[in-house]
Amino acid sequence: MSDDRPFHGILYFCIAILLTATVDANSKFLSAVLHPLQVVWGYFFSSALFVLLAALLRRMPAAEVYRTSRVPLQILRAGLLMITISTLFAGLKYMPLADVTAITFASPFFVAALSGIVLGERVGLHRWAAVVVGMTGVLIVIRPGSGVMQLAVLLPLISAFGFGTFQMATRRLASTEPTFVTLFYTSVGCAVMSSILVVFFWTPLDWSQAAGLLGLGAMGAGAHFFFIRSFEEAEASLLAPFNYAKLIWVVALGYVLFGEVPTPHVLLGSAVIIASGLYVLMRERRVVS
Repeated sequence: MSDDRPFHGILYFCIAILLTATVDANSKFLSAVLHPLQVVWGYFFSSALFVLLAALLRRMPAAEVYRTSRVPLQILRAGLLMITISTLFAGLKYMPLADVTAITFASPFFVAALSGIVLGERVGLHRWAAVVVGMTGVLIVIRPGSGVMQLAVLLPLISAFGFGTFQMATRRLASTEPTFVTLFYTSVGCAVMSSILVVFFWTPLDWSQAAGLLGLGAMGAGAHFFFIRSFEEAEASLLAPFNYAKLIWVVALGYVLFGEVPTPHVLLGSAVIIASGLYVLMRERRVVS
């Protein structure tokens, strides 16, 4: 049975990636009629509802839900995710799914570049080389100076940076904080932040839009669930390459739902980004072994 655990972990991880790609596609669809921040609010508000419902159904003691010794870092993590998702959804309103996803793949390079300063990790020559190559791939996608680049490309870049710093905050918390406690503070914290901001952009919802926002939260909560289950079954280093399966999903969803066909420069830039990311992964695994 233990031999099947890595396979199950990969399966759960791929399901989570599919769910996140579906969230992105649905947020793009909803952002065509709603302000992106209202879509962000719906995502986080409904996600928080599902997290709280899970705590109730599991009859978890209150202390296991919210007890933490690192409240400031928990709030910071929620704020970083708020920035990440807000800029991601806003970028999806103006750009094709595949373009946005390719640019957000830059987040590991921000982690590699900042981990020495923030986490005190040693960043060697190979990591820096991968950062340079990976960011070159991002430049291929956005093509600065070509007349094609628009200010909207800054949104997924900010999202990639936000997600990279979000991951570093997660590393800090993972050593001392239970998973559900961190999930609670992140979901509820983002729901509160987005609720404060959405009043300035609110428009009345019809039933289909409300259902769509609720579905976003359900898929987001499901993605978190499968991500957690995947890391319980398999090592992070084994799962990391499957992050790039998201590009396959978003290309398919972009074509089916929006008639988007990725351009050659997006595919080329994506290949460069993925290759540099896989190089870092293989290098790290070789060093560890």
